[in-house]
Amino acid sequence: MHGATTPLSVMGWLRFALRLVGIIALLIVFVPLHYLYRVFAYGSPFPMWFLGLTARVIGARVERVGTPLRRDVFFISNHVSWIDILALAGASGTAFVAKWELSQVPVIGWLCTLNRTVFVKRENRMGVAEQINALREALQDNWSVTVFPEGTTTDGHSLLPFKSSMLSVLEPPPAGVMVQPVLMDYGEAAEEIGWIGNENGPNNGRRVLGRQGTFRLRIHFLEPFSPADFPGRKAIAARAREAIENELLASLGKPLRSFAHTVAAVRYEPDKPDTPES
Repeated sequence: MHGATTPLSVMGWLRFALRLVGIIALLIVFVPLHYLYRVFAYGSPFPMWFLGLTARVIGARVERVGTPLRRDVFFISNHVSWIDILALAGASGTAFVAKWELSQVPVIGWLCTLNRTVFVKRENRMGVAEQINALREALQDNWSVTVFPEGTTTDGHSLLPFKSSMLSVLEPPPAGVMVQPVLMDYGEAAEEIGWIGNENGPNNGRRVLGRQGTFRLRIHFLEPFSPADFPGRKAIAARAREAIENELLASLGKPLRSFAHTVAAVRYEPDKPDTPES
């Protein structure tokens, strides 16, 4: 378990500085190109390329397994690290809903806004309504959109229950929109990369940027399904979670860690039962 503050060695600080310089170099190239493109056309590809390359500078060696749908798709993914956003954006061009704490990570938070990331606070009840509106607008604009319905990050060896409230935009599902489950698989590096426990965002970013070497990240794009075939958001969440869990079990080759083990390391608020207002 990583504490709130993890000191870096001299070499760790050097790696941190070099990677930060690499990210700044990418910024200098891609951000002006992005804004120039937006003058003449909509749907700039530069954030997707930039975020994918940023993940590589940080050390991720991304392997895409399966084929992501490009438009009119709602990705439902497990969540291990803020690197999920960089890598998944680079692999698919998707927009996101992510936890508010990520927006407070220097540089990284701003980078994610380039790709239309919507930040929400778990403890803010209004955040769910704002998130649903943002997702609805995105889907109407034919973007691909990703949610992390666990509601927080994990250690990569477990899977929390899915909060179906995050899928309210699919009640009823917009016409033609498909759901595609996604597994973010960091392999043996998951526990070192994962952002869990009481670790704050800046410390996690500093620790990961100062990490030695590279790490493999397989993004499994699983079989898509039509949300119209399932009676409500809870059934959609259950179907997606089952697919992700089965793929994670196959990847790890051993049973997942228990929910009790994981919930002890993170602040987790389980999905609330349906009410007339929900």
